[in-house]
Amino acid sequence: MRVGIVGGGWAGMAAAVTAAEAGADVTVFEASRVLGGRARALPVPLPDGRTLALDNGQHILIGAYHQTLALMQTLGVDPATALLRLPLGLPHPDGSGLVTPPWAAHWPPPLDALAAIATARGWTWGDRLALLRAALGWRLTGFAARPGQTVAALCADLPARVVDELIEPLCVSALNTPGDQASAQIFLNVMRDALFGQGHPGMGPAHLLLPRTDLSALMPQAAARWLRSHHGGHSRVRLGARVGALQCRPGGWLLLGVEDGQVFETAFDHIVWSTAAGPAAQVMNQTAALARETRDDETAKALSDWARVAAALPHTAITTVYALATGQRLKAPMLALHSSAEAPAQFAFDRGQLHPDDPAAQGVMAFVVSASEGEREAVQAAVLRQAAAQLGLRGLRPLKTVVEKRATFACTPGLQRPPAAIAHGLWAAGDYVEGPYPATLEGAVRSGIAAASR
Repeated sequence: MRVGIVGGGWAGMAAAVTAAEAGADVTVFEASRVLGGRARALPVPLPDGRTLALDNGQHILIGAYHQTLALMQTLGVDPATALLRLPLGLPHPDGSGLVTPPWAAHWPPPLDALAAIATARGWTWGDRLALLRAALGWRLTGFAARPGQTVAALCADLPARVVDELIEPLCVSALNTPGDQASAQIFLNVMRDALFGQGHPGMGPAHLLLPRTDLSALMPQAAARWLRSHHGGHSRVRLGARVGALQCRPGGWLLLGVEDGQVFETAFDHIVWSTAAGPAAQVMNQTAALARETRDDETAKALSDWARVAAALPHTAITTVYALATGQRLKAPMLALHSSAEAPAQFAFDRGQLHPDDPAAQGVMAFVVSASEGEREAVQAAVLRQAAAQLGLRGLRPLKTVVEKRATFACTPGLQRPPAAIAHGLWAAGDYVEGPYPATLEGAVRSGIAAASR
């Protein structure tokens, strides 16, 4: 079977590896020159003339991301060395917040999380008991939320400190949606797997995994190397190949596009479309119009129905501010920040601690603003003031501020997401496709594997 994959992000490369393992002849078309999609490497010049590989957004994985971590192992990437593993914790610069104590770091779930809750600094026993009761209540109800329930409504009875220091940061970072707008059911799906699930071998499900390499190298580039070495005669990755049109034909599909200034068209038995939702919806509508011209009304309706749902997805932005604090370090590789409209970042990362052997990374900080609003310059200025006030960083110099305006879909209650199946022999893959997870790397990988397994 000839399988064409449009998009070389995490979903597309997961689909490519899965299809190749099943014996298919695979071709990946990626419009840019860098693999990874919305989780890719980004070269950033430093003041001294060196170039540092950063990312178009700082990401966190957790130990419950089974399919992502298993895929990395298949590709020859060892999660134990490629990722910095930290016990569950959201410590603030002043030492308050949820932190798993060292003596409980290797306890089985959910005992490690319970120990973190029981010893949370700055919390009263009333705060701790309220969260424990809520977590056990979620488990007793099978982690099922009421239809249409938001995270804020789900946690309405929790103390304000617990909501402000744990629930809201977790919600915004995982769902990229504020708690008063976010889906309680999707939030509970994540909490179920993180608190009571099983982690990857050697990891607790709630362990935080911080990439020690850029996001393109962490999986997509490794997937491309694996395809060349294991299936070189039957798989190829074409960078700079922009697919602009799709046509239904008897027994399969025809892709049309441009590569290095040359027009190409290639026929496939099976297509996995793994671009972002907006461009995917546009192409499916165009393909539906062509199908109507050939009186293929069934295919036209399937394409139009799918495109309507994909185009209606609301999106939210993520801003990552990279700045240089020469000669300075954070108290930990990752710290939670007190966020507000004037101090918008929720987390700070010390890239020097994540890359201790790279001199260029020392002093480089990343500040993440989930559910970001406002113009780039205003957000950057606010984050730099916040970093100085809350972290005591001096002389911060901005290096690069990346705003992904359509970084994720807004994970609201009852949101309809497009299904994986578009039409016969045509599948969608991406973190926005229907599934139990929000827009995460694990959601993207799961969708790619599923689409290529049909």
